[in-house]
Amino acid sequence: MRSDREKMNTGELYFCSDESILKEQLECLERLYDYNQTRPSEGEKRFNMLKQMCAECGENVYIEPPFHSNWGGKYCHFGKNVYANFNLTCVDDTDIYVGEYTMLGPNVVLASAGHPILPELREKIYQYNMPVRIGRNCWLGAGVIVLPGVTIGDGTVIGAGSVVTKDIPAGVVAVGNPCRVMRQISEHDREYYFKDKKINWDEIK
Repeated sequence: MRSDREKMNTGELYFCSDESILKEQLECLERLYDYNQTRPSEGEKRFNMLKQMCAECGENVYIEPPFHSNWGGKYCHFGKNVYANFNLTCVDDTDIYVGEYTMLGPNVVLASAGHPILPELREKIYQYNMPVRIGRNCWLGAGVIVLPGVTIGDGTVIGAGSVVTKDIPAGVVAVGNPCRVMRQISEHDREYYFKDKKINWDEIK
């Protein structure tokens, strides 16, 4: 029979207040606390700390403190050039994958952990975890919440304040609560970057 610690990454129900789990988690949270005390001028120090804290951390990953994470980033996989604005919350009780060049607005929540609907199981402090996967070169606007088990495809934009309860395909704009696909990213987006504001390609480096 698998231990509660092993069940964290299998999607099974487990007792999340197991002593060995809490001890390991506390060590991760201590490192996260230190990260959030760094000064704005200490960019290199922050990056080096992230590399030690996270499961994967590609080059030029930048996460604005404060960064909140159940396991201090232990199960976070960040591709290169990921940027996260203030108050990124990763409920990383199991793996959270964020693809390279993805941008996360302020107050984004990526949640891999859930609790049973049945009250008796919640009373016994049972939990389950499902991986979250965000694709390459996505943009999640301010206040987006992504729920356990969700996958978002490459290049997709999720509008501010959306609650993503189901998988979203690649190459779309999706918004709302629950989040729904509004349209495909199209040639129109090669001409306009915001409402009637045109892209001047001659000035793009």
